[in-house]
Amino acid sequence: MYMYREYLKTRIGALIYITGTLIRGFSSQTFTEKKFGVTPDQYIILSLLLENDEIMYQRQLAEITFKDRANISRIIDIMHKNKLIEKVPDACGRKIYKLIVTEKGKKLREKIFPSDLELRADITKNITEKELAITFSTLEKMNNNIRDKVKLQI
Repeated sequence: MYMYREYLKTRIGALIYITGTLIRGFSSQTFTEKKFGVTPDQYIILSLLLENDEIMYQRQLAEITFKDRANISRIIDIMHKNKLIEKVPDACGRKIYKLIVTEKGKKLREKIFPSDLELRADITKNITEKELAITFSTLEKMNNNIRDKVKLQI
């Protein structure tokens, strides 16, 4: 175990990747155990749509979540099929849709929210507010350092 930790101390990308994988796994496990009927990714989309009135289009969600078009389309199609969101045709007449959360989606998000707070508390247990602030600041700087260098198909 000691060698593993020493190895990760010198490889920030590996540590971030492993931490992200563990968080996604923990979230998925919790959502499955609690039988929410949605994935953590679908919950994130619901939250983004409800918390940010200006985020209404699929492309904007793809850019924010760093998911490719096919992946975000699949997530949105499932959510639409399950009546969690509505796809309203945009005025310009093309295949562009505004995404609106339905009452069913709002109620589901409200039901999941306390568990989301518990997940966050579990993930950040034994970490001070100051340490979290430094972590967020550092990760944001790292994002800014490489954001323009990565060519994503969004």
